Amino acid sequence: MLHNSQKDFLKRHIGPSDEDQNKMLKQLNYKSLDDLIKSTVPEKIQLKDELNIGESNSEYEALRKLKAISKKNHIYSNFIGMGYYGTYTPYVILRNILENPGWYTSYTPYQPEVAQGRLEMLLNFQQMIVDFTGMDIANASLLDEGTAAAEAMGLSHRLNKKDSNLVFVSENCHPQTIDVIQTRAEPMGLKVLVGNEDKVLDQLKEDLVCGILQYPGTLGDIKDPSEAISKIHKKNGKAILACDLLALAKLKTPRELGADIAVGSSQRFGIPMGYGGPHAAFFATKDEYKRSMPGRIVGVSVDRHGNKAYRLSLQTREQHIRRDKATSNICTAQALLAIVSAAYAIWINAGFYW
Repeated sequence: MLHNSQKDFLKRHIGPSDEDQNKMLKQLNYKSLDDLIKSTVPEKIQLKDELNIGESNSEYEALRKLKAISKKNHIYSNFIGMGYYGTYTPYVILRNILENPGWYTSYTPYQPEVAQGRLEMLLNFQQMIVDFTGMDIANASLLDEGTAAAEAMGLSHRLNKKDSNLVFVSENCHPQTIDVIQTRAEPMGLKVLVGNEDKVLDQLKEDLVCGILQYPGTLGDIKDPSEAISKIHKKNGKAILACDLLALAKLKTPRELGADIAVGSSQRFGIPMGYGGPHAAFFATKDEYKRSMPGRIVGVSVDRHGNKAYRLSLQTREQHIRRDKATSNICTAQALLAIVSAAYAIWINAGFYW
């Protein structure tokens, strides 16, 4: 017998009621959920045994058990690098943004008139990326660094005027980035060549769609990529730099180095590692490529009273526009974490950490 608190928990979190389910089943001409499953799920993959998961818990009991399990974790210093770094989230940002339902429940600002504050913070994120990368324009934002690199490859492919289908990826890129690029390249009909830029680019005989370099490298080594970028351009490819955003505070910007596209993660700007994610990615490029960019761009306009107003100036995802005109169907934006990283940059710049 379920206690009232358990019933309440189930009602709030486990979808439709029995009455709703019966209405839907009747509409579909099924007597039960079991009948529906038997007719839609292939028999060979159906689980015939009962699930041995025990009795359900109330919300209070579930949280208590989860807390007890979490205490078994051992927190060690992490030296893996590869785009994941321990960072400090200022409490003023933690309390007022990351843990504030007003910010974290707003998935995406489809209604600009009721999302002005959120759009303003995303505009700050875009400006932060432009300032650090030196590029003309940045979007707001993408899912993670690997996805951003794959989207940069996609942009290069759309702009490619040659017959080439070859993509070069430096072996110095993060392994997870290389994996995502290889996965996304296959359905696009692109061939991925992974290797050492100092050796491979000199030996190539054919043109490139693009070349992707890590700056600094995945093991933390810093070397000037300008020569490799020049070689990529000589092969008629777009030069993509996967950057460490914090390192760009000291290093030459991608624009100064001659890159066409800069991508990376904003995780080092106050975003917890979160067991590998999520982390807001950035994507910045030249103004001439903006119509081929993935994601969305926040811009500034005026309302009918002549006051400054924020709006979504560019949305290139297939759910916003015709599918055949979309630049990507996988351009999920980590808007909340983009806002956190922008707030972190403001916090640092204002000297609040003192």
